[in-house]
Amino acid sequence: MSDLRLAGKVALVTGGGQGIGRAICLRLASDGADVAIADLNLESAQGVAREVEELGRRAFAMQVDVRSKEAVRNSVHQVVAELGSIDILVNNAGVGLFNGIFEIDEQELDLQYEVNVKGLFFAMQAAAEYMVKNNSGKIINLASQAGRRGEPFALSYCMSKAAVISMTQSAAMALAPHKINVNAVAPGVVDTPFWEKVDKIFARLQNLPEGEPRRRAVEAIPLGRIEQPEDVANVVSFLAGPDSNYMTGQTVNVDGGNVLS
Repeated sequence: MSDLRLAGKVALVTGGGQGIGRAICLRLASDGADVAIADLNLESAQGVAREVEELGRRAFAMQVDVRSKEAVRNSVHQVVAELGSIDILVNNAGVGLFNGIFEIDEQELDLQYEVNVKGLFFAMQAAAEYMVKNNSGKIINLASQAGRRGEPFALSYCMSKAAVISMTQSAAMALAPHKINVNAVAPGVVDTPFWEKVDKIFARLQNLPEGEPRRRAVEAIPLGRIEQPEDVANVVSFLAGPDSNYMTGQTVNVDGGNVLS
């Protein structure tokens, strides 16, 4: 249940057009925030913007490729121009590629790094430059349980998500004097189209029937069910609101108990 704790705030959510990003946009809107939705797919972003407006909040949809530093910086300027501020940044845009260790090539490494690391950093940097002027702000980065531990068929993905955790810690220290909180969320196995894709890839890599990797992953979750996008959005809501004002540099596991650290 929301209580308009974010009334008067403006949030930018990258990768907000579907899945976890969409759930985050709708939750922040329910909390009272106006929401800018940035996504590579403009049509998807516009669809979520309409849903945000149906909740009574202002919305602004943008097509943004986070691999472009210029595009990311321009998106922050657009949010301020359209909605008047940027108080919350949720770095949700990401890509996941999976392979055996000997099949990983330079292209795979580059793409994971460009989206999950560089894109996230430049969005954080651009938003923080504006937040510093107001001496306040909340930045929430989407990491993963894959950033907490190694995975045999996810070396490049784990690498990129571990980098998100490290960047969160360093940025939190750098921005603390400006009253900007920087935290991260590490989801587990989330019921989205992304995991449908992961299941197919892992089935091929492990010579299993499709559906079996997902079944095994869910079976291993201590809480006994697959994660919903709203489970992630609930924690992002907390980190975006005033109840988390004394938290910074933390990565919160939201994975049903998969990683206990």
